[in-house]
Amino acid sequence: MRRPAVSLRWKIALTVMAVSCAVAAVLGVLVHNAVARQTVGQVRKETRANLDTALDLFEYGTSREGINSLLDPVELPRPLRELARSGQRGSMVGTYRGQPAMWAAAPADGQVMAVWSPYGNTRRSLENFDTAILGSAVLAAAVVALAGLFLAHRISRRLGTTAAVARRITAGDLDARVGGGNGDGADEGRNPGGGPAARDEVAAVAAALDSVAGSLQSRLRAEQRFTADVAHELRTPLTGILASAELLPEGRPKEMINDRLRALHRLTEDLLEISRLDSGTEHADLAAYELGALVTRSVRATGLDADVRVAADTVVETDRRRLDRILANLVLNAHRHGRPPVVVTVDTPPGGPPAIEIRDHGPGYPGDLLRHGPQRFRTDAPGRGRGHGLGLTIAVGQAAVLGIDLRFTNAPDGGARAVLRLPREDASAPS
Repeated sequence: MRRPAVSLRWKIALTVMAVSCAVAAVLGVLVHNAVARQTVGQVRKETRANLDTALDLFEYGTSREGINSLLDPVELPRPLRELARSGQRGSMVGTYRGQPAMWAAAPADGQVMAVWSPYGNTRRSLENFDTAILGSAVLAAAVVALAGLFLAHRISRRLGTTAAVARRITAGDLDARVGGGNGDGADEGRNPGGGPAARDEVAAVAAALDSVAGSLQSRLRAEQRFTADVAHELRTPLTGILASAELLPEGRPKEMINDRLRALHRLTEDLLEISRLDSGTEHADLAAYELGALVTRSVRATGLDADVRVAADTVVETDRRRLDRILANLVLNAHRHGRPPVVVTVDTPPGGPPAIEIRDHGPGYPGDLLRHGPQRFRTDAPGRGRGHGLGLTIAVGQAAVLGIDLRFTNAPDGGARAVLRLPREDASAPS
């Protein structure tokens, strides 16, 4: 069974609490031992001094009044009695008349001389001292744990902000910055001049992420400008070449030249369209359409053989030109890289968004496309042919403009499936 994940905040807080409890326990034991050694040692010293006095008085036959001394007392602890009978002195804690007492004993003319001192107050003092140590340790551990939780919360919040910005950048929002005030604590670790101050590791990570995002954004914009400039510069001479090619004599050479020129012209137009989509300036011109009729007309306009099935029709608000472009690219991709039959299904599940499915019966989409989405200039998957790889990229870009969720999957029984889920029409909007 997989254990539930513990957040970094609680890991830091629990670590700080564990360390503080361990330190408090070690210090408590050390202080207890030191105080107990000193307190018990003082009682032991006084009891031994009384024993020496009692032995002197016993030797001279003098009265031992005022000293708690006894000869061979019954309550003397057995280990201490045996030690004294062996001719040695010693002391230990025991009881006298049911009360704690400190005993000291020594041999005296074949007998055992024992002296006792009250030990109850000393024991209670040590117990009270231990209680105070335990209370102080618990209080200190609680304070340190709260401070650790607060510190861990700040660190976790800053890391969470950095992670959120990283996800936004991954999703395509290259304007997102940690240091741009996009989250609580996002401006920490930066100096007034705009550069990273890197006061700690979290701020250093945030500054590095901002730097990577800025560099990526600059390179992407340069690539977009280069693509747009190249496509724009190629369009004019290509148009002239196409016109000139029409003047060539009829025959196979003219057909081959026109075919390659048209392919190059389509590539140039695709590059221009991608550059416009990358710039983020494209906006949909929305209008209401019957989805089934719209899809049928779009597929027929491609001139390709595809079976259109309308399972459940509905009215949608979309941009016809852009949806035509998406469907044309997906149907063309299915014919070019898959195998017939190509089936286009229009459906509107109860309570769900209108959906369009384009499916072929070929080898399916490659795993890299399913994991990362279409990549421009990459269509060299085994079994699905070759091309410049811009058709699916344009379909994804146009779908983003229309707010359409476009997913690429493979059917369980074989074949590639592209599913478009259109946004539902707002019932409060005028028709």
